Amino acid sequence: MSSGNNAQQLPTMPSMRVEYDEQADMAYIYLREIEPGGVASTAPGWPGTEAFGVNLDFDAEGQLIGIEVDAASSRLPAELLATAERL
Repeated sequence: MSSGNNAQQLPTMPSMRVEYDEQADMAYIYLREIEPGGVASTAPGWPGTEAFGVNLDFDAEGQLIGIEVDAASSRLPAELLATAERL
């Protein structure tokens, strides 16, 4: 049963954090802290698809560790960007 609060709760992970550059309209979602050199590969979104401008970063073990989002204000929930660390 609803408590009457219609605010949507966003799931979080203990080490997840978001950085947002409002001028560039770019966000980076850290799924965990990334050490310098910790990104082993990046999978870019394909041009001409909804995924274009969303890049997935993986560590050496193939674990997804971060997500870069271009045009973040139109792709991410406003509530998430409101709580993001500003760059």
